Amino acid sequence: MVSSEAAQKPGARRRKHPRGQGPGKLAQVRLRPDEMDTLRETMRTLNLESTSDALREGLRLLTREATELAAAEEIRAFYPGAQAPLPEGVTPPSDAELEAVDDLEW
Repeated sequence: MVSSEAAQKPGARRRKHPRGQGPGKLAQVRLRPDEMDTLRETMRTLNLESTSDALREGLRLLTREATELAAAEEIRAFYPGAQAPLPEGVTPPSDAELEAVDDLEW
């Protein structure tokens, strides 16, 4: 009996995919030179090994932001014309606290 790896063509690499996932889809993107420079710098800063890793991370962050925006919209729709109640034990921020947060710089 010949294993599937032995039956492959010489020099062919067999890619392992995360459990439950097949091979990925190819998505092309055209980046301007300044965007590519920014991407390379970001990859160095975050120790990302490939452009694909960086773009997947960007997609993960966009997906998280979209999920948060959708949840906020659901809350607004559930409490039309009113502010959603705060969790028990949480007091609303004062105007001074809101101004202090607005003045913070990252």
